Amino acid sequence: GANDVWIFEIAQDLTVANGVNVSLAGGALPRNVFWQVSGLIQLGTTVHMEGIMLSQTAITLGTGATVNGRLLAQSAVSLDSSTVTAPTP
Repeated sequence: GANDVWIFEIAQDLTVANGVNVSLAGGALPRNVFWQVSGLIQLGTTVHMEGIMLSQTAITLGTGATVNGRLLAQSAVSLDSSTVTAPTP
């Protein structure tokens, strides 16, 4: 539901293949979904993700990728004609 929180902890890199669409259901909100990754986050071309992405290293978005959430990395966030939309409070 809208008040639930999900935390996905990944102890290595997170690579999402081209064209993947991650959507939320059941009233889940992007502001309550966290992707905590100890390595690199790499989203392929035209990928759509939901939630707040936290990387211990870097985040790279391929051409046309979209994120409904936030991107936070300790070193760098690289965008290639990508769109990031902050979730509603």
